[in-house]
Amino acid sequence: MKTRYFLSFVVALALVSTTQGWLCADQAEDEAAIRASVAAYVVAFNQGDAKAIAAKWSPDAVYTNPMTGDEVSGRKAIEEQLVEIFKDAKGTKIAVDVNSIRFVSPSVAVEEGTASVLRPGAEPDVTVYTCVYVKSDGNWLVDRMTEQPEPVFRSNYQHLKDLQWMIGTWVDQDGSATIETTSQWSQNQNFITRKFSISVDGQSDLSGVQIIGWDPVEQEIRSWVFDSDGGYGNSTWKKKENKWIVSSAATLSDGRKASATKTMTVVDENSITWQATGRSLDGEILPNIAPVKLTRNSDSE
Repeated sequence: MKTRYFLSFVVALALVSTTQGWLCADQAEDEAAIRASVAAYVVAFNQGDAKAIAAKWSPDAVYTNPMTGDEVSGRKAIEEQLVEIFKDAKGTKIAVDVNSIRFVSPSVAVEEGTASVLRPGAEPDVTVYTCVYVKSDGNWLVDRMTEQPEPVFRSNYQHLKDLQWMIGTWVDQDGSATIETTSQWSQNQNFITRKFSISVDGQSDLSGVQIIGWDPVEQEIRSWVFDSDGGYGNSTWKKKENKWIVSSAATLSDGRKASATKTMTVVDENSITWQATGRSLDGEILPNIAPVKLTRNSDSE
C-alpha cells in the first residue's frame, strides 16, 4: 500500500505552486509560473522533504487512492503519509511532464500530465493525472486529484513483422491489364491495410481492401477482404521459408462460394511472385493460375 500511495502523491503534489502575486488576468504568466513550480517541486520531492510538500495542499484537501479507496484528508495526514513513504523510497526519484494547463476561473486551474517514479534497477512506474488546484491568499494549493496508470498501447507488430516486405506499392503489367496493390501499417502497427485495383485498358475493373492482422484466439495471422463488386472473404497466412501460403475462402456478390490457396514468394526486396492453386467455385474445380510477377514501384516507400 505504501508503494501505491507513493505513486499517488507523486502525481498529485507535483502540480502545485507557491509563487505569490500572480495577476489572474495574465494566464500566460500564471502558466509559466506553474511550470516553473513543477520543476522546483521535483527537486524538493527528490530531497524527501515531507513537511514542505504537505504545505502545498489546501487545509481541507482530500486525496482518494484509486486502487484502495482509502482517503487521506488534510495537511497533517498527508505529511504523515509522506514521512512513511520516504522511509521506503531510498534512491527513488520522480519526473513530471506537464501536458496541459487550463484555467476554470482566476482562482481555479486544472492540470493534466504524466508522472514517473524512477527506482534504481527497475522500469519506471508511469501514471496520468488530472489535478484541480485553487489559489488562496496568493498561493496555489492542491485541492483534488485523480490519477490512473498510463494506457499501454500494445502492438501485434512482433507477429506481423515478417510481412514488412509487403509495405509499399506493387504493380503487375500484363498486356492491357494492370494489377496494383498498396500496403501500409495501421496506427500502432496492429494491422496491415492492403488496397488493390485491377484495370483493363485503363478502365477500373475491380478494386478492394484487405486487412491483415494477428488473431490472438487462434494464434495465427488472418486477413479479411472486401471488393468493389460486393464480395468478401477471409484467409489464414502461414510462412514457409521465403513463401507465404494463404488459404482463402470467399463469398461472391451473387452468393456463390469460392476457395483457393495462394502462394506469395519473396524473390528479393523489389519483386515477388503470386500464384493461385486448389481453386474451386461452388464445389467445381477450377484451373490453377500460373505464377504472376509483381514489382515494387520505385516511388513507394
